[in-house]
Amino acid sequence: MNTPISRRGALALSVSAATVAALLGASSSVASAAQPADPPRAAGSAVAAAEARTARSFAASLADPAWRAQVRSAALSSHDVDLAALTARSTTSAGRALASQVAAADRRIATAKGLDKSIGSLLRLRLGTQAMAGRLRPGTLPLVAAAITDDQAATLTAYDAQGRGHALNTRVAPRQAVYVVDIDVAKAAAAGMKLVSRALDAAGVASDTITRATPAVPARTGAARPADAGGYWATKMDAVYLNDDEEPWPLGDAEIYSLVSGFGQDGNVRVDSVDMPYLDNDHHTYYPGQLVINWSNFKYNALDLVMMESDSGTNYQQLAIALADALLTITDNGAYQPLVDAILNAIPSAWYSNDDDYVDSWYTITEQESGTIHGARGNGWMTIEPYWVSAL
Repeated sequence: MNTPISRRGALALSVSAATVAALLGASSSVASAAQPADPPRAAGSAVAAAEARTARSFAASLADPAWRAQVRSAALSSHDVDLAALTARSTTSAGRALASQVAAADRRIATAKGLDKSIGSLLRLRLGTQAMAGRLRPGTLPLVAAAITDDQAATLTAYDAQGRGHALNTRVAPRQAVYVVDIDVAKAAAAGMKLVSRALDAAGVASDTITRATPAVPARTGAARPADAGGYWATKMDAVYLNDDEEPWPLGDAEIYSLVSGFGQDGNVRVDSVDMPYLDNDHHTYYPGQLVINWSNFKYNALDLVMMESDSGTNYQQLAIALADALLTITDNGAYQPLVDAILNAIPSAWYSNDDDYVDSWYTITEQESGTIHGARGNGWMTIEPYWVSAL
């Protein structure tokens, strides 16, 4: 079995029941050869279109032997190759000629995702599977394809150096080497969640983004808050495991993210996010020792945690606007309350129309809960414990 070489940018967030429901709303390896007039737009996504145009131009550039050798060396020495950096440092005319095209594509992708153009390079190049490294011999002319985001797609188009398109089976990796053009989703997702937090803050919805585990002192389940001590209770994730079905070999990197939603201490809705960049693969247990809930931010002793998987076309600015519009209409009635209808009506269902975008959710996590808890969907589990974070 060929293992896809991919990295998942991951964000997990503790959320209220309302936000969980809202996010839910949201054989032959080369079968044929053709010459498409334009690269595919994959459901109208500007990101997919930019990736496809880049893949076609990149394939044509590989006709230059010197540039092809430089790309081969980079692909064999790194999991993901930064296309902007690769073209900028190229000593070949073919590589240098691509630099402006790659830079323009990076800008289009940032705009499509609602990100500031200052984020820099996002486009990456990788081999389709690990087995292809052995087939990438000197002189080999690989095909180049844009990563797909639909795991139900039966074929994708890969381009050769003459600009011809070849329909590849997404379930059976080809015997020849294929480069896949993708984006750095870990970088995009982290920037996107910060943008969402800033936008929500600006709109009047308190929001934080936690990007690293915070040093903490372990506490016993049911322990009381230390008297007169500065700090806060947190929920620490000691281990996490996710299942998934077999994925197509050219599947694009996934952005796993969600939103922490609940009532803050002031009685107003707040949203927090937690960056989890280590979640690279399914069917693997990770031991992050990471704080995922800061209970001092919330008023009630019950939160839910949801994990979502979205494609590279996510527009974070639109996400922030939709959430702010919904959350600002909700008032605290003195008890924890589900906010299903308001959020579902705010977020376009098309954003989350693919059931596979929903990874799993954990409901009613309490401040002093400890042990292994399984997701409602049965797609994963995590082990948590309460932690007291002392003030410095």
